[in-house]
Amino acid sequence: MNDERLPAHVEVAGILRRAQASGDFGTVLRKGDSDRGSLILVVTSRGSHVAILERILDLDGTYVWQRSDAGDSPGSIDIVNFLARRARFDEDLWAVELDIAEPERFIAETTGLG
Repeated sequence: MNDERLPAHVEVAGILRRAQASGDFGTVLRKGDSDRGSLILVVTSRGSHVAILERILDLDGTYVWQRSDAGDSPGSIDIVNFLARRARFDEDLWAVELDIAEPERFIAETTGLG
């Protein structure tokens, strides 16, 4: 397994700084384990849902980003329920909400997903 991953709190701080440097907004919805917590990004644009991104452990032991589904047309209650389900299985989970003016560009640059 690859242990070269940044500690979760460092990665979260970097993502938040990156969003804020672009004039966007980010906040921690759920704070997990400082070093090993998994990470979910709830991406919105002007308050409208765009995507939920999850960093997962791949079969080869590296971490990759994938889009996750909170429902057909996720509203805030769907996202809250989605995060609650994930937190039941992973108490170390970090959840970050980002309100980004150019969400697809941010997603591509931050996670490699387009």
